[in-house]
Amino acid sequence: MKWLIFIAVMCSTLAQAASPLPQLAANRESLTVSGLSSGAYMAVQYQVAHSQNVQGAGIIAGGPYYCAKGQVARALSHCMTPTPAAQPPSLDQQERMIDQLAREGRIDNPEHLRRQRVWMFSGGSDQTVQRSVMDALAGFYRARMPETAIRYVQHPAAGHAMPSVEPGSTGACEHSESPFINRCEQLDAAGELLAHLLGPLKAKRTKPEGQLMRFDQGPFLSGKPVDASMAEEGYVYIPKDCPSGGCRIHVVFHGCRQSTEEIGIRFVTDAGYNGWADSNRIIVLYPQIRSRNGPALGSWKYVMNPKGCWDWWGYSGANYHTKAGVQIKAVAGMIEQLAKPVLKSP
Repeated sequence: MKWLIFIAVMCSTLAQAASPLPQLAANRESLTVSGLSSGAYMAVQYQVAHSQNVQGAGIIAGGPYYCAKGQVARALSHCMTPTPAAQPPSLDQQERMIDQLAREGRIDNPEHLRRQRVWMFSGGSDQTVQRSVMDALAGFYRARMPETAIRYVQHPAAGHAMPSVEPGSTGACEHSESPFINRCEQLDAAGELLAHLLGPLKAKRTKPEGQLMRFDQGPFLSGKPVDASMAEEGYVYIPKDCPSGGCRIHVVFHGCRQSTEEIGIRFVTDAGYNGWADSNRIIVLYPQIRSRNGPALGSWKYVMNPKGCWDWWGYSGANYHTKAGVQIKAVAGMIEQLAKPVLKSP
């Protein structure tokens, strides 16, 4: 009897295992990224590190590239709640750091940023990432891009959250609490940023008809996912006409305390991207982080990431903000996988 129970449990586990990320012959030349909070910082890092391959970025409550300089104390002060003695990096400091990293070959030539587009959002009730931090990032973009390429939305009441019009966006606009998906009248951040980054879109599909797939993140990391504070599984939304190839890719980086470990798939389904993706042939990649509070089962590394944030202060290693960063490399590998030719059936 015990053997029968063991076999049943094993079969159930295998049936629930995540699938490999598929090859969909996606179009990498129109790659865009976006994120909230730590995910916004990650979107900036990916945008700068791989600027040759990125068309644009949507930044919701984020800040300048390499703002924390590998120090959690700077992240909490200069890059979230600045004081007169702890200000975000100046434009000159941002420019010098990025140019130096480019000369060293650790990021792409920042001249590629000049052809990109950005959509930014800051809420007046956001006390987690204050307006002056976003302003510092906006100043950098204005020095690198035409003004027409930049849209900076400032909502007087919005808190620290993803503005969405999905049915699951139940938080009040001014709130800054889990699951950090709020209703701010009819502000559809996902739709607005996608339209600004990609151009005019077809109407959003109210009931997405594509496939939401769990995939194994392990193959995109040289070690175990837990060592990089990444989850075993990520999610990808595939519109029904994308398996034939040619769809664009948009990568969405969730915020702290927004991973599937913390809130299930609410961010994946309620942030507002999938309906737009469905009617505009956009594959949406939702890579996932997991929390770490020092030691973890199955890992020899000591990692402090208790709120399940993307690494924008250096917990995964000194190269976290460059193309060599373990999380950036993993996401780049996922994008490469989606862009590979569709496998032919035997």
